[in-house]
This record gives sequence, C-alpha cells and structure tokens, in this order.
Amino acid sequence: MSKCEQCIVREFSSLKALNKEELLQIADCKTSYIVKKGEPLFAEGETVNGIYCIKDGVCKLSKLSANGKDQIVKLIKPGELLGQRSMISDEPANLSAVALEDMEVCFIPKAEILGFFDKNNQFSMNVMKSICGDLKDADDQMVSMAQKNVKARLAGTLLYLETQFGKNPDGSLHIQLTREELSGMIGTATESCIRLLSDFKKQGFLELDGKKIILKDHNSLKKISD
Repeated sequence: MSKCEQCIVREFSSLKALNKEELLQIADCKTSYIVKKGEPLFAEGETVNGIYCIKDGVCKLSKLSANGKDQIVKLIKPGELLGQRSMISDEPANLSAVALEDMEVCFIPKAEILGFFDKNNQFSMNVMKSICGDLKDADDQMVSMAQKNVKARLAGTLLYLETQFGKNPDGSLHIQLTREELSGMIGTATESCIRLLSDFKKQGFLELDGKKIILKDHNSLKKISD
C-alpha cells in the first residue's frame, strides 16, 4: 500500500472517495514537508495552486482586520484539507493559515485534483459537502458573534478547544493560544479577554499557569456558554 492509502487524511476527508489508482496518482505528485510552529502555509491574498492535506499538527485560519487585528476564523486539525474553496472558485486565498504547532502536511497540485472531478462523481460530491460544511460553520460563528456576549463566547471557545483538541497530561488545554490569539478567536480586545479569564479563575471555573489554561468547572462554563 502507498502512504496515501493508509493516511489519516484520506479517512476523514473528501479523498476517501478516491480509488487505489487515483491515490497512487496523488502519491506520485504530492509534496510532503514539515511546517514549523509559527510558520505560514499560505497568506491571505496568495494564489493557492492545490490543496493541503493536514497529516499532523494544528493551524489557525485567520483574517487581518482593518485595524490590524488578527481574527481567527477556524482551527484546522489532522485529517482536514485546506485550499478547496480557492481551488474551486479559482480565487486567491481569503484567509491566512499559520501553524500553531509543528505540522506535517502534503501538498497536491490543483491540476491533479481537478482531474478527479471529471472521473469520480463521489469525490466531487464530497468536496462540495466539505465546502458547504465550512459555510455552515461560518454561519454559526456569525450568529454566535451577534447573539452571544463576550463572556459566553469565551466559555464556549474554551470548551470547544478541550473537546476538539484534547488536554495535556497536566490537564491543561493541548492547544495553547496566546491571549491575543484567544481574544481574536472570540472577537474582543486582548485586555477584555485577560480580564474575563481572571474573573473565571476567581470563580473557580479554571486555573491559569502562564499560557496554560486548565478547565475545572465544565458545568458552569457550559451554562455561561448557552
């Protein structure tokens, strides 16, 4: 078996619809490399001539606002693909992708992927479903920003980080965002985020140790989030 046939990305993404021959084609043309923590996969406005398969590590998708603040739109985990929308729309990247930890990624050229659209209807459908899922997530985030206050958004985001990305052996959130990154994720000023974290700590909802955050009272955080 080729590595593409055994890869986690194939199991959880649009690529699961590809047959053995198509996977072998990808294996022959893909480029595998390591992206170090803090390094970009691509920048907003850049032409992305293919898709990125995230085999290991986590990255943030963000957009730079008019006032220079980095707004985190989504966190991408292993098993996901990046660049599908830009590839289909034939437009530059609308967001920047930056590694939050060391990552192992594969890049598949656009020409190779588009070739599968004519031959594999299930693959085409999977890509469309994936893009529709991203649109739904964007709708949900927009509603959350409009209807929930900052305190509720912070509580919900902390629970999301633990549920989706797990904990370290010491109980702290595995994904350790800076206070600026966390504030960008919930759409508030860094100072407000720091003040709310301090309030949560005083109420016993969590513990803070530098950048580390340990959730203690999940029920209370869930009530605040809802």
